Amino acid sequence: MDKEAKFMITCLIFAAICNSVSSDEWKATVVKSIDALVGSCVVVPCSFSHTGGNLPSSRLRAMWHYKGKTPDTKGNNIFHSDATLIKDSFKGRTRVVGDLGQNNCTLEITQIRNHDNGPFCFRVELVRTENNDPTKDMFSFVEDCVELNMLTKPAEPTLTQPMAATQGEPYTAICSVMHTCPTHVPTLTWNWKTERVIVYHRLIHSGNWETQSILTFIPEEKDDNRELTCTAGFNGGQTSSSKFTLNVKRIESYNHIIIPAVVGIGTALLFGIFCIFMAKKYKNRIAELQNQEGTMWNRLSRLSRRGRR
Repeated sequence: MDKEAKFMITCLIFAAICNSVSSDEWKATVVKSIDALVGSCVVVPCSFSHTGGNLPSSRLRAMWHYKGKTPDTKGNNIFHSDATLIKDSFKGRTRVVGDLGQNNCTLEITQIRNHDNGPFCFRVELVRTENNDPTKDMFSFVEDCVELNMLTKPAEPTLTQPMAATQGEPYTAICSVMHTCPTHVPTLTWNWKTERVIVYHRLIHSGNWETQSILTFIPEEKDDNRELTCTAGFNGGQTSSSKFTLNVKRIESYNHIIIPAVVGIGTALLFGIFCIFMAKKYKNRIAELQNQEGTMWNRLSRLSRRGRR
């Protein structure tokens, strides 16, 4: 083997070793699979890291491409920092919602079509800030790609409620629904007065989110056997709903006993006071008459004594 051949082999081995070391420095975390509702949207969580620390966004160029396809070709990219290199069927439907400078490569796809299943891989390239030309530092994370599980029907809301409602006492019902598009969260509506509704959004795991609506109201007797319905409206226009029948426990009313009793007692009390007042008045009148009679007798007695003299 001549010296030139040995030199070429040595260079290839060295390049392979350097490439291996270099690729080990870059790591990406991407969910392997995630549900996507056709006609709606999906957000694919993605993060990457470099042993040298964070790099500014101006030094990074992001792209998402089909696995096994060359990202330099226009038809292979579903997203590219250079919009002219995005596949036509994905133009205007994809964007990186994460901050590349914070090592966040999260991808959003809107208006999901039933053939958008992937798998898709993330690629990042370092560029020179002065002219935006790529450098030799570029990495495709082909071992960490995502595949979309197409859903033609949205998930139905889950209703959580106490077993029975009590008339006149606060009652709480909870409606929740799972989704994978936190940038366009589902709306939850009730077929009820919604003055007291609290809405929460929280991450469950691996790109799966939950939207929750908590309804509190005071049930009345007329609400017994009434259906309570929660409807979820998803980005893209699809809806789903769940419902249950409200059972209202009535509070026993003793008004038919209490009111007549109170009226009777009040009437008797008033009559008793009236009788006491009249008796006292009558007694005072008798005393006055007796006093008047005594005075008259005294006058007659004096007049009689004067006549005898």
